Amino acid sequence: MIDKKSGKVAYAVMSFGGFLGIGSDLYPLPWSVLDYDTAESGYVVDLDKETLEKVPRVAADERVDWADQAWGREVHDYYRATPYWM
Repeated sequence: MIDKKSGKVAYAVMSFGGFLGIGSDLYPLPWSVLDYDTAESGYVVDLDKETLEKVPRVAADERVDWADQAWGREVHDYYRATPYWM
């Protein structure tokens, strides 16, 4: 997800669960919690199972105002990350 006004990357959004993409939830991750791993040729995040089970999530059919800073602060606070707009 890219912030429309600043052009900054706001979130990486993971999707898993459901069947063939139906019923899967969306998991916004603040971009700052991702690290690029050259050995994996991709981004990784260091989260344990307990943390993953409690992450903020959005149902695929749920309407979310991704620009809502109060909502965004909850997501960033969960990961102990500084919000991208600060």
